[in-house]
Amino acid sequence: MRLYLQTPPAATEAPRYVQIVLEQDLLGGWTLYRETGTQGGKATLKREQYLERDEAIAAFEKARDAQLKRGYRVMFSQGLDGPHGR
Repeated sequence: MRLYLQTPPAATEAPRYVQIVLEQDLLGGWTLYRETGTQGGKATLKREQYLERDEAIAAFEKARDAQLKRGYRVMFSQGLDGPHGR
């Protein structure tokens, strides 16, 4: 699953973005990647490991919901039923 969120563009600043990716690894575990940064600028990547699918999906949804509350808008989603996951 992949979700790309972005803040509305401002006149003087480049928009900020968050990309959240959930992937299954070769051993059956799950990895949640969270990349944040400014368009055209530096980015930060964080990675979390989960053993159970349900736990990983709950973490993905929690990260998504936190960014939506902060004013980010969904620009692209892949592998989800809809832009909000259900």
